[in-house]
Amino acid sequence: MTLTLTLDALTDRIVAILRRAGLNEVQAAALGGVIAAGERDGCKSHGIYRIEGVLRTLKAGKVDGAALPVLAEDDGRAIIRVEARRGFSTPAFDLGLPLLAARARELGLAAMVVNDCTHFSALWPEVEAVTAEGLAALVMCPSYASVAPTGGTRPLLGTNPLAFGWPRPAGHPYVFDFATSVAARGELELKRRAGEALPEGWAIDAEGRPTTDPEAGLAGAMLPFGGHKGSAIGTMIELLAGVMIGDLTSPEVLEQLGTTALAPFHGELVIALSPEAFARGRPGDPFARAELLFGAITGQGARLPSQRRFAARAKAEAEGVTLTPAEAAQLDRMLELGLDAVA
Repeated sequence: MTLTLTLDALTDRIVAILRRAGLNEVQAAALGGVIAAGERDGCKSHGIYRIEGVLRTLKAGKVDGAALPVLAEDDGRAIIRVEARRGFSTPAFDLGLPLLAARARELGLAAMVVNDCTHFSALWPEVEAVTAEGLAALVMCPSYASVAPTGGTRPLLGTNPLAFGWPRPAGHPYVFDFATSVAARGELELKRRAGEALPEGWAIDAEGRPTTDPEAGLAGAMLPFGGHKGSAIGTMIELLAGVMIGDLTSPEVLEQLGTTALAPFHGELVIALSPEAFARGRPGDPFARAELLFGAITGQGARLPSQRRFAARAKAEAEGVTLTPAEAAQLDRMLELGLDAVA
């Protein structure tokens, strides 16, 4: 039978699993929240599926589950730095968000750099946290080398997600969050587990040949979305959220980890912008003008990004989150065994 849990109950169960595996309270609470949010919003590739990777990375000693992030010395400038201290990125982001928001409102824009962190989640939870402060947000990070540049034959770039958010006076923000590969790596893994073929154009095998076999694609390389355009954006993210912030690029992450089975260790860049500050002295309210644009989009019958996710969220908040018998059994097993639940 399926199991339906309230969001709070699901979050508590995930946090208990993470605590059982050795994460401290700060790390477990932050990770538990974003994993539960993935299930709530119908994003299966970033929901409880991710717990296994968290446990494997912890068991391999590639992340410090006891780490407490710290803010670097604040000099009052637009760049805020948070040292994750080899812990997960989520608690580091949570720590730096209040200062980032305050500085962006003061200066018009501010950037938060998170260094030395392990990242495993989607970026939209962070984007939405910034938009909840009334600010626009741009968030990006590298990954490990798993994507071939356009025209290439071997993994070099990461899936390198890019997310943007715009606050709206009423309702959910305008948010998009996508990998610069054709699909997130987790989507290939889910296809493999389901025994399904990949769509054409998602991946190449280890010899650089197009493939629809998820096993071959995982052993070879994914492809950028939009050909050379996605390849260029992925490279930009390597530069801005790797080289520029003094952290690892995707090839360096893979060299350090030696595998794509663990969560990647790198940095993250979060940029917050104040629409009021940028529009000051110019005619019109930026939020009202944005609503005109959104209305024109939906007025043509088009859908704003994340609308399906927000619909799933509303359903889950009203009815709870439903897990399959296999998913429920997996959670029970991980709670019982802790790190012994994974190889």
